[in-house]
Amino acid sequence: MSGSIAIGRCGGGREATRLSQRIPPFFRRCLLSAPPGRRSLLRVFSSACSASPPSKAAVYDQEGPPVEVTRLVDLPPVNLSEKDVCVKMLAAPINPSDINRIEGVYPIRPPVPAIGGYEGVGEVFSLGSAVRNLSPGDWVIPSPPSFGTWQSYIVKPEDAWHKVRKDIPMEYAATVTVNPLTALRMLEDFVDLKSGDVIVQNGATSIVGQCVIQLARARGVHSVNIIRDRLGADQVIKKLKELGANEVYTESDLQLKDIKAFLRGLPEPVLGFNCIGGNAASLVLKLLRHGGTMVTYGGMSKKPVTVSTSSFIFKDLALRGFWLQRWMTSDKAKECRVMIDYLLSLVKDGQLKYELQMVPFESFDLAFSRALGKHGSHPKQVLKFH
Repeated sequence: MSGSIAIGRCGGGREATRLSQRIPPFFRRCLLSAPPGRRSLLRVFSSACSASPPSKAAVYDQEGPPVEVTRLVDLPPVNLSEKDVCVKMLAAPINPSDINRIEGVYPIRPPVPAIGGYEGVGEVFSLGSAVRNLSPGDWVIPSPPSFGTWQSYIVKPEDAWHKVRKDIPMEYAATVTVNPLTALRMLEDFVDLKSGDVIVQNGATSIVGQCVIQLARARGVHSVNIIRDRLGADQVIKKLKELGANEVYTESDLQLKDIKAFLRGLPEPVLGFNCIGGNAASLVLKLLRHGGTMVTYGGMSKKPVTVSTSSFIFKDLALRGFWLQRWMTSDKAKECRVMIDYLLSLVKDGQLKYELQMVPFESFDLAFSRALGKHGSHPKQVLKFH
């Protein structure tokens, strides 16, 4: 199915349909790689199609325990309007927020039954007759992100898609929006950071944490990083320092009265990031300088952030929150796309990298159980569609 032009699902233009069926695979690939001016033939064939191919999707009929309520189902073709684009999905991650939506605990979630997933990358498969700025074979991401990326084909209007570069690994294009963009916005939105400043964060092994380290380093900003106690912590510390972390400590390392001795001559951090809560958040607060700011963007421990009275009175600390979904719905679509292109350029130049694990969509249950932590620690799971 992936190499066809919705054969047998075209309405109108029967001659174009018959011709499209005769295009040899090699010639079709040549058309896809040709300059835009020479791809008109393929566009004619693609525009003649009025429906997507059938799709396979990860659907949950009700909110609840993700493993119990989510299943793979076959979906029928979807009709295309003149401004619609049919995208064959290439890859889509399983993010913690995706799991929270299925569980019914995320603030904004789709009505059930629903298809899982919120971000990903796909390849333009076919076009409505009025689509002008995309061509078959282009890589696109939903921008802003939208529900339902865990399916093999998606039909949405042209303006819902953002064309991205194809000279990077697809898993980076699939994951660029939620985590790297969160790291970028938090570094820019709360404190006017200057070269030589210091930030501190917990959850440093997360993709957001890894991106914070690398984006901060690119600006001359130092990072102090906190990780949970674990087997193999020395290897984790080594990996984070290879990314550019200045200092990395486990939570137990910092269970001392004078934890600022661990700054090793660095200035006290002006900005902190918390995605854990509980004791891990308290450690970030202890390291912040007078007048510092801690930004909370997650609560993986499900424990509250507890702040001492003295932290407010004598240190004048500020506590803020960041939620990317709210930021992206505040008329930021164009700005968001510019930043995505910037982040992907860093990926292309080798200045932004993080660990991911690709899993075939057909092995969805395995990827899902890994994402839920049922098989120990694993990198972020990214579904790969065939």
